[in-house]
Amino acid sequence: MAEYRLTAPLKDEDVVKLKIGDKVLLSGTIYTARDAAHKRVVELLDKGEKPPFEIKGSVIYYVGPTPPRPGMVIGAAGPTTAVRMDAYAPRLMKEGMKAMIAKGKRNDSVKNAMVEYKVVYFGATGGAGALINKCIKKAEVVAFEDLGPEAVRKLEVEDFPLIVVGDSFGGDLYIEGRKKWQKAG
Repeated sequence: MAEYRLTAPLKDEDVVKLKIGDKVLLSGTIYTARDAAHKRVVELLDKGEKPPFEIKGSVIYYVGPTPPRPGMVIGAAGPTTAVRMDAYAPRLMKEGMKAMIAKGKRNDSVKNAMVEYKVVYFGATGGAGALINKCIKKAEVVAFEDLGPEAVRKLEVEDFPLIVVGDSFGGDLYIEGRKKWQKAG
């Protein structure tokens, strides 16, 4: 397992060097979106309209942050379970999204699209939202403000700690990690 420092937006060459279990410190611009925002973005794409952010090279963090306390950029920003975005993720990959950040398993259509479009799935530590927010240096709502915490936000992050749980070669840490653990037992 290797360790990398990457800057978003990402390119294919950033993604294809990553393997499950690798540690990544991510800096740069990422976007937040949960299921309601994903649905709206896909609807815009289906109508031939421009999405509210540049999808090509994007990293989308599945999060609905809490309101910030006075003097803070953002509130607790822990990852949401990924499965709710599985219906929309392959379309965003086709449009050029390069990475997703969340927690939990992905379905086969998502994993197949990750291989086809060279996309990586990063895991962020669930329950650590208050700690993760320290990596977020700027946050601004860029679309769908009516969704409240689920609005699309543009985040500037610095050294956001992640682990590769799904790589662009079909590797799945949830499956491989379990196999490794079962062999050790």
